[in-house]
Formats: sequence, C-alpha cells, structure tokens
Amino acid sequence: MKLCAVSVDLDEIPNYFKIHGLAEPAGPASTAVYDVALERLDAMARDASIPLTLFAVGSDLSRPSAAVGLAASRSKGHEIANHTLGHRYDLTRLDPSTIRSEIVGGIEAIERATGERPVGFRAPGYTITDAVFDVLAELGVQYDSSVFPCPAYYGAKTTVIGGMSLVGRPSRSIVDSPAILLAPTEPYRAGRPYWKKARGGDGMLELPIQVTRGLRLPFIGTYVTLAGVSGARWLTRMCLGAPLINLELHGIDVLDASDGLEALRPYQRDVRVTKDEKLAALHAVYELLRKEGYAFVTMREAAEQASKTLH
Repeated sequence: MKLCAVSVDLDEIPNYFKIHGLAEPAGPASTAVYDVALERLDAMARDASIPLTLFAVGSDLSRPSAAVGLAASRSKGHEIANHTLGHRYDLTRLDPSTIRSEIVGGIEAIERATGERPVGFRAPGYTITDAVFDVLAELGVQYDSSVFPCPAYYGAKTTVIGGMSLVGRPSRSIVDSPAILLAPTEPYRAGRPYWKKARGGDGMLELPIQVTRGLRLPFIGTYVTLAGVSGARWLTRMCLGAPLINLELHGIDVLDASDGLEALRPYQRDVRVTKDEKLAALHAVYELLRKEGYAFVTMREAAEQASKTLH
C-alpha cells in the first residue's frame, strides 16, 4: 500500500522573525498561525478529504483560544504530535535534563489541551541528535520525524545562516551535522549515530522528511508553494514510487503578507505568494497523489504500517 502523510508544524510567527534575526512582532500577527492558519488548514484538509498531523509547540497552548483550536482540530480527526515546549532551535545543544524538559513539557501541554498524549515528535529546525533520540525512547514516543537528508536544503540553510552572521544579524536557527545527508530517505529504525539504520531492527522509528528521487530535492511546503501548480506537480512526480510520501508543511504555508506578515516580505519569499496560489499548489499535489493510488493517513497510521514492514 502506498501512503502519504501530510503534517503541519504549527510554529508561530515569532519563530520566523528569530530565523531572520529580527525583533519579534507584536499584535495580531504574532499569533496568525493559530488565529488564521489553523482554520485554513482545517478547510484545506476537508476540501481534499485528508487527515493532517499537527505538530504543536506546547508554549503556544497557554493561550486558551489556541488550546481550544487545537482540540477542535483533533475532534475533526487530525492527529496532534509534539514539537517541543518552546521550539528551541538550539535544542540539540542543551544539556540532557533541559532536552527532556522541552520534550516532556510539549507532551504535557498537548495532553492538557486535547485530552490525548501525543505519540509523535519533530525537533525544531529538523535538527536532532542521539541524545534527543535517547529521551524519546525513554518516554515511549512511537515515532520521530525530524531527519531531513536534503543536500539542497542543507546547503541553502548553511549559506543563509553564515551570511546573516557576516552582516551582524545572527539567526537563532542552527545547522545539523552534515552526516545527516547520509541518512536513509525512507522509514527506518535509527541506530547510533542516528543517521544509520539500527542493527537487528531495534531503535526509534524514524519517518524522514520527504526528498525527491535522484537529487534529493526538498519536497516540503515552502518549496511546493513557491513552485506553483506546475512545479508542485513536477516535484510530486519525482517522489512517486516511495512507499511513504511524508509531506511536511508549516502553518505559514497557508498565510501570505496580507495576514500581517508584511515585515517578513523582504526576507522570506514564500510570504509574497498569495494564500490562494499556495493552496492551489498544495491541492495539485493531493490530486496527483490520489490519482497515483496513494492513500492519505496520519503520521501515527504511517508509523504503525512502517513498524509492520520493518519487523
């Protein structure tokens, strides 16, 4: 069976200002992901007849309206997974007890908001280490989806962060070890180091972020929406044949500059694309995958299927 899981990282808008080394915004724009994007994501999923997996940041749920919105999404059949307590980009550089607090804090906040303990995890900025995997295993987390073995993304991220440092506007984001580029592109049991398969079938189940065949181009929301409808279809065709297509989006992928994000326009090309153009590109992906026989599932369901295959 060919599966596609569509997940959305609900990083709130201040995180994007941190990436670009900018002062955090105030007012309605700072909560546009929960106040605006979440409803659009629900509508997108309903129109496409797909379930979503929403990776929530625990600290965002201290706002009652955000907690209520997330619980409502769960009631519509979407899975809620853990994206840490505070979305610390430097998670992998923290001491073990702080790493654990970030992961546990996210779990507890989500469980308070939705009444259900999340079973999946994604690290901020796709950056993970063996130490993080150790904590996930200790806590009984069912799957991780943080590994992004994409040379184009890694190169672009490294270049941008380095350039920002040179102009005196350091990013809060960090880069992973280049060894991540050696990781498998399909679901695997993580060994030590985490970019290698575990021997004997043990280890945390990893569902890598999707890349295309061949050049391993990024197949994530930012690139899909920038590519437009025809480009999105081309990228999708370059992924066909994979047993699991793990399409990862962000809440900002259904927002544009008119949603209070004008300050990001000079720094982030995707906010210059209108929300309608973004949604058209995403729907083109869903239509093509369904035509090619892919069934849409939550990440939890994808993990359960992968576990059967890998044993």
